[in-house]
Amino acid sequence: MPRKTKVTTYLTLSAAAAVFVGAMVFFAVDMLESAIIWGGLTFIVSLVAISTMALMVPENKNDPDKQVLS
Repeated sequence: MPRKTKVTTYLTLSAAAAVFVGAMVFFAVDMLESAIIWGGLTFIVSLVAISTMALMVPENKNDPDKQVLS
């Protein structure tokens, strides 16, 4: 049985993406302000994207060939 995904999983994945993008921007342009802005934007966008994709996964654990209302 698959277990329910926790919020910390989404936050960890988004934080990892934000740190990666922030580091890439910082080493590319050598401006801390730009790196923080891009990292923050990446965190928000990836958190919304991951959460939206998680909502698309059905939680119905019933057999698809079996009647739900009987």
